Order: sequence, then C-alpha cells, then structure tokens
Amino acid sequence: MPELKRIYWTRIGLRLAFVAMVVWLFASAFLALMPKADVSAAARPSSVAEVLRGLVDNVVAAATLPAVFTVLVIIIAAITVARDVRRRDPVRRFTRQQRREGMARAGGQCEMEAGFRRRCSRPAEHGDHFYPWSKGGSTRLQNFVAACARCNRAKGARIPSPGQQARLERRRRDYLPLESSVSVGERQPLR
Repeated sequence: MPELKRIYWTRIGLRLAFVAMVVWLFASAFLALMPKADVSAAARPSSVAEVLRGLVDNVVAAATLPAVFTVLVIIIAAITVARDVRRRDPVRRFTRQQRREGMARAGGQCEMEAGFRRRCSRPAEHGDHFYPWSKGGSTRLQNFVAACARCNRAKGARIPSPGQQARLERRRRDYLPLESSVSVGERQPLR
C-alpha cells in the first residue's frame, strides 16, 4: 500500500504541476501582451516592426522561466513513462488457471466499486490488472481483480487510488476465508 500511495500521489502531483506550469506560461505571455499605461510620447515605437519586436521581446522575457519549468515537468513525466515501459511484465494475459482461481475467489461477482463505495453486484466477466499492466502491474494472481465489463471499461488503465485499494481489501474480508490474503495490487520490479 505505501508503494501505491507514493506512485499515485507522484502522478497526481505531476499532472497538477504540468497544469500549473501551462497556466503560468499562458498567463505570463498574456500579461506581457497587455499595453503599458505609462508610455510617454517620446518612447512610443514609430513603426509596426518596432511594435511587434517590442511585443515579442516582452513575451519572450515573461515566458522564459515558466517555459523552462514546463519543459522540466515534461522531462520528468517522460522518464516516469519510460520506467513504466521497462517494468512491464512480459506476460500480458492471465492464464486460464489464474482466471479460474481469481473468479472463484470473487465468487463470480465483480469485485470493483459501485455507487456509495459498495461492491458491484454484476457478474464478473473479465480479469483486470488492479495495478495496470501498462504502468508496470504484474500478471499474477495478487494483481487479479474480477470485473464486469462496465467496471473494467470505467477503470481503464488508470492507477487506482490508495483509498480504492483499501476499500477493495476491506470488501474482500467479507467474502474470503480468514486465512486467505486480501491484499491486492502488485507491481513488477524495474528491469
């Protein structure tokens, strides 16, 4: 669970940082285009070329710092994605045995969350990687979650939140024997 928390919040932080950098970049550029109120008659540009050169210089000066930070966030995100690709399990699909065991463990019912954070009542049709395969999730039984088609499509390749993981593990205590493991989610080691 601590690893999923770190991964989840790092990705949320990267998204928020990217949005903040882009907003900062556009706000800086927009504010640089605003006319200055204290321009004297002697300092006014005389030609269109001088006006455009002044605007471009203002925008470049105002947008340099946010652009550098935006590029840094993009580089960090690219490194994160490259590491995910290196983590991918060479086996993409669950075996028939894993599917049988996972479906039997779930009692043939979807294990995902429905409204009001309760268990979905539809029959399970798919074996889903709780921690997405595309983000380095393993193709082992610990990462297997029985899901109906609607829940599987809704989750997609998103990393579930630590709260979703805790709630799934809590729900599993209701239908799994006491001696069996309720933990969910497993990530491949970095190669």
